[in-house]
This record gives sequence, C-alpha cells and structure tokens, in this order.
Amino acid sequence: MTTDILNTREAKSIFGFWIYIMSDALLFGSIFATYAVLHNNVFGGPSASDIFSMPFVLAETLILLASSFTYGLASLYAHHHNEKDKVVLWLVVTFLLGATFIGMELSEFAKLFQGGSSWQVSGFLSGFFTLVGTHGLHVTAGLIWMGSLLAQVLRHGLTVRTIGKISNLGIFWHFLDIVWIFIFTFVYLMGAI
Repeated sequence: MTTDILNTREAKSIFGFWIYIMSDALLFGSIFATYAVLHNNVFGGPSASDIFSMPFVLAETLILLASSFTYGLASLYAHHHNEKDKVVLWLVVTFLLGATFIGMELSEFAKLFQGGSSWQVSGFLSGFFTLVGTHGLHVTAGLIWMGSLLAQVLRHGLTVRTIGKISNLGIFWHFLDIVWIFIFTFVYLMGAI
C-alpha cells in the first residue's frame, strides 16, 4: 500500500475515534448530571466533606496529570523522533502512573466500604461511586490498551499503524484526564466546602 492510502486510513481511524470520545463525553455528562441531582441526598449518611481526604485526592490527581505529561512525551517521540526505546520508556512510565492512580482509587473505595459508606447508603454515595467508578473503569481499559500497545510497539516497532494507535490512545488518555479534572473540581473540591 502507498503511504497516502495508509495515512488516509489512519486519519479516518482518528476521526472515528473522536466520534467515540464524543459519545463518551455524553455518557460522563449524564453521570455528572445525575451526581448533581443526588449530591445533597445524604439520607442521614456521610456527606462529601465527611469522607474525602483532600491531600490523598490531590496526590491522586497529580499522579494522573503526570501520566498525561508522560504520555505526551511518548507521543512526541513516536511522531517526531521515531525513537522506539523512548516511546516504550514513556509508555511504561505512563502505565505505572495510571496503575498507581487505580490503586489509590481502589484504596479509597475500600476505606469507604470499611467505614460503612457504600453506594447503598445514600443517593450521594450512589452518584459518587457511579461517577468515580466509571472513570476508574475507563482508566483500567486504557491501561489494558496501553499494555497491548506496548507489546505491539516492541514487536513491530513504530509503524504507521502503531503510531496511529498511539494517537488514538493519546486522545482517550487525555480525555480521561479532563474528565478527572471535572470530577476533582465538582465532586471533591466543591464537596469539601
């Protein structure tokens, strides 16, 4: 195949992926709207200010934002420098940061459950676990995708196809960071007030 055909195919793939991201934005928009309706419905249970540890959540946020930066470095080395070793290095660092974020989120959920604050206690907690849990599932899917992409880059190198996949995963990963900024602001910061 010629380079023009491959580039057109990759451009269509990226465009199609943007359509998926827009549908995911609608999903998160509806969950945010549900949370907005439920966030004051504590039904005698704990409120946001009672259960959130802001230093912990801030550390979690900084780790996820750092993973966006390291993914940007991987993408830069893939698109502009064609340096496979550096792409692999930064994808591994991004993976480790993302896995740390998920570990911290699971730790937060476990602590809440042990303290009697499950999704069954109140509307607020149902909305919280749904919103934060949906984001966590997306990050987990991104980590699985990243692991698969790492294997492909190691096996096939930086081809037009693998670079296109790096672009799509980058869109997804950065989208998840944007969603987390909204979660951090509307759920944790506003809840702590």
